[in-house]
Amino acid sequence: MAFEVSAEDQDRQLTLIDEDGNEELFEVLFTFHSDDNDKSYILLYPAAVEDDDEIEVQAFSYDADEDGDVTSSDLHEITSDAEWDMVQGVLNTFLEDDRLSGDDSAE
Repeated sequence: MAFEVSAEDQDRQLTLIDEDGNEELFEVLFTFHSDDNDKSYILLYPAAVEDDDEIEVQAFSYDADEDGDVTSSDLHEITSDAEWDMVQGVLNTFLEDDRLSGDDSAE
């Protein structure tokens, strides 16, 4: 799978291109760094999703340059089950913590 940064909003959107050449725009859910793996991760969801749709989150590790910028070639698929488990744990924490996910309705 190839990746390219959207020129419209490089900080919040990425275009993923599958093996068939189909492009899909994704929003950045959040990024985080794992000290245990010494890697940074980015979690994305489809930009075209409706509020009541179930969201499929995509996760990748990435390498930023010295300025903190990420280019399309810096994204890497996660292949380790242990890494997937760790990313899933972080995502679950994010979704359960209203302060992190931006859901103020629980207050």
